[in-house]
Amino acid sequence: MSPKINTIIFDLGGVLVDWKPEYLYLKVFNGDEEKVKWFLNTVCTPEWNAEQDAGRTIEEANAIKIAEFPQYEKLIRLFYSDWPQMFSGPILENVELFKKLKASGNYKIYALTNWSAEKWDKALELFPFFNDFDGVVVSGQEKTRKPFPEIYKIILNRYNITPEKALFIDDNLDNIIAANNLKIQGIHFKNGKQLKKELQFAQLKY
Repeated sequence: MSPKINTIIFDLGGVLVDWKPEYLYLKVFNGDEEKVKWFLNTVCTPEWNAEQDAGRTIEEANAIKIAEFPQYEKLIRLFYSDWPQMFSGPILENVELFKKLKASGNYKIYALTNWSAEKWDKALELFPFFNDFDGVVVSGQEKTRKPFPEIYKIILNRYNITPEKALFIDDNLDNIIAANNLKIQGIHFKNGKQLKKELQFAQLKY
């Protein structure tokens, strides 16, 4: 029988807030989905953005991409200057769930997020409930990111979490696999209905 869960760790983007660079660039490219897809797969790629999540500065990131694609300098700079436009807002049913779990008093609730350190203060302004966690580990501040094991070890050690008693919720399967490798139970988030069902299966009370 699995140990009783006493800790829940949430991912943020894709679980508690809806973040997609497409929201910004669909406005930039006047709704042309093919142009947006090309730009985000070729110029401001997920791999490029992941390096900022791992601690690279936005200034350095922009310089690298502008050197590679000088004709798109303005559009490259928009990625971070207009970054708030990449959010549609909180994922309300999941935020409600987070609040219920927190209010129950049965669990310590933490966040483990891949997020640029330079954008974290703005994130707290945009989404004040980010302040309601018992603790948050931000990849850009730690200079490492999911799914590397180091960042999971940071949150476990910093908050004295027993991995076997922790449940981690993330929309990225690679991040869940990495957590499982450290004996942290995981839920690969797909939608609100599925999440509630899996929390019931894990016998969480809230």
